[in-house]
Amino acid sequence: MTNSVVDAPPAQVPDELTPGRSRWHGLRPYLPLVALVVAAVLPYSTLNLPGIFEGPLNSPGTLQLLAICLVFGGLAAGYDLLFGRTGMLSFGHALYFAAGVYGTDVLVTKAGLPLWQAAVLTVIGGTTLAALLGAVALRTVGIAFAMVTLAFAQVGAILVARDFGGLTGGEEGLPLDVSGLPAALVGVTNTVNLYWLALAYLALVVLVVHRVSGSPTGRVLAGLRDDERRIGVLGLDPYRFKLVTFTLAGGLASAGGVVYVLIVGGASPHITSSELTLSLLVMVVLGGPGTRWGPVLGGVLYMYLDHRLTAFGSSDAVNSLPAFLSHPLSQPLFVLGTVFILAVYFFPGGLASLRTRLAPLRTALRPRR
Repeated sequence: MTNSVVDAPPAQVPDELTPGRSRWHGLRPYLPLVALVVAAVLPYSTLNLPGIFEGPLNSPGTLQLLAICLVFGGLAAGYDLLFGRTGMLSFGHALYFAAGVYGTDVLVTKAGLPLWQAAVLTVIGGTTLAALLGAVALRTVGIAFAMVTLAFAQVGAILVARDFGGLTGGEEGLPLDVSGLPAALVGVTNTVNLYWLALAYLALVVLVVHRVSGSPTGRVLAGLRDDERRIGVLGLDPYRFKLVTFTLAGGLASAGGVVYVLIVGGASPHITSSELTLSLLVMVVLGGPGTRWGPVLGGVLYMYLDHRLTAFGSSDAVNSLPAFLSHPLSQPLFVLGTVFILAVYFFPGGLASLRTRLAPLRTALRPRR
């Protein structure tokens, strides 16, 4: 009987000993700061990207579109604190965003308060509203919780649509009285300041979500997402942690509403609909729930496509196609739905999983030494 000798597999070189990878891993912690600096200096660029934007990067129309995308990137990141990191499926998150929009508009336009006072009162009010409604909704779990949050949001939508107290303007919305705003936030030439304000909001939300998820509370939230009973067995109160998370997410959404109303110049009832919350859910799933940058990327991409596909649907290129193609392509929701289905099918983990899923392809294409 002969003894067979099995060769040991070749030893793998650690990443820190590989020159290229070592430099890359050393730079990775600074990438968010680099991205923030690039986004901050973007308004100084006169670069023109035909087909992507209607004008140069520093044009008011492009900056307003980018500002809206940044706001919804922050909203998606805040919603992911509920859905992706805690496992709470809320269908009423748009209510707190609408509270920020209408609260600021009403206090500035109707009450005549300065912007900073209106913003502070609105964020406090939106956070308080989230705490009160969350205290009731979190007595339920699962689908019942989703339905309760949806019911609260529908009540808010009805009050806005019926012009409760003559404050909301009903179905026509409520234009923002710019006479009570700082001069730096009024006018087409000051769109760049609104862009920087939206960027600051996004950076704040990402920082808050990152700090929460990396703290001991964040580990508890991850445990709630995976198995709530295990948290109860450890002697912790799941209800308290979920209420804090729900309140924090509502406060971040109301702050986003303050920024949004300044960008668009008024409030409209469509932001109170449950469709907005469903859009936030799509943004999170598209980007990758529970990841650091996935919801931000999903929110920015979704809002960009939502705005640009409207112009694409009415373009001559689409109108010249046969009817069976031009009719569906002229509907932005059809194109968005198709993109979402394809993204979920081919990348179940969202955009954040692209790097992992493309790793085998990069390895196969890498030249062997």
